Amino acid sequence: MSFRPRKQFGQHWLKNQQVLDQIIISAQLNKLDRVLEIGPGLGVLTERIFPYVDKLLAVEIDRDLCKKLVAKYGKIDNFLLLEGDFLELNLPEMLQSFPNFNNFNKVVANIPYNITGPIIEKLLGRISKPAEKPLDSIVLLVQKEVGDRLVATPNNKVYGALTVKVQYLADCEIVCDVPARDFYPKPKVDSVVVKITPRNVENPAHNPKFLDSLIKQGFASRRKMLKNNLKPVIEPEKLTEILTELGINDQARAENLSLREWINLSNHLDKVTS
Repeated sequence: MSFRPRKQFGQHWLKNQQVLDQIIISAQLNKLDRVLEIGPGLGVLTERIFPYVDKLLAVEIDRDLCKKLVAKYGKIDNFLLLEGDFLELNLPEMLQSFPNFNNFNKVVANIPYNITGPIIEKLLGRISKPAEKPLDSIVLLVQKEVGDRLVATPNNKVYGALTVKVQYLADCEIVCDVPARDFYPKPKVDSVVVKITPRNVENPAHNPKFLDSLIKQGFASRRKMLKNNLKPVIEPEKLTEILTELGINDQARAENLSLREWINLSNHLDKVTS
């Protein structure tokens, strides 16, 4: 590798060509797509996206890498590179000067592990405030632990607040496993490619903001039962009655409730506590 990865930006270069192929296949790219790539790095994924899409917008925080990317791809008509921190940039405002690259409908990226949660939230929005224009799909290379949490089901030790909040807004699936040896430098953990497909939830919560805060409170201490974690919201005895009424075990912990049960509980508690 001619460019030394920088730890401060969480840079790890993917070198497995088959995984790169899997990322492209899972994104189901076509000539109408406008794609956002976060952290293109050396451009190994970038160059695979070009042939399939209408426009490719890339955001890279590393100034030196930006220079290399411009030198390599700067003359390609359907490519636009923005330098900066994706979490800090106001893309709609910046893209007013580049209307052809606005309204991207898909994201394909190998993102820094240390900011995976905030990136997903910026792309999807929150339960209380979903993205105004939902994307068609988001294909990300993430730490395996995070990928497992995104697709987890109830009663699983990795099922948590992130699981419920993301699954409220999207369907999630693991595309493939990516062992640490497939990167340079080799990270300390394995990875997965995950595909996130935004969708509208059937029978959404009556008060999404309340559901958002309820999930956070419910998972505040995983070892405690819900009736203990939710004491700031409702008395344990009253919650026991409500759980029983909803067909939920009154000894349940947060990870025992399905998304639908969280929504039902939120709707019920919102009525009796407001």
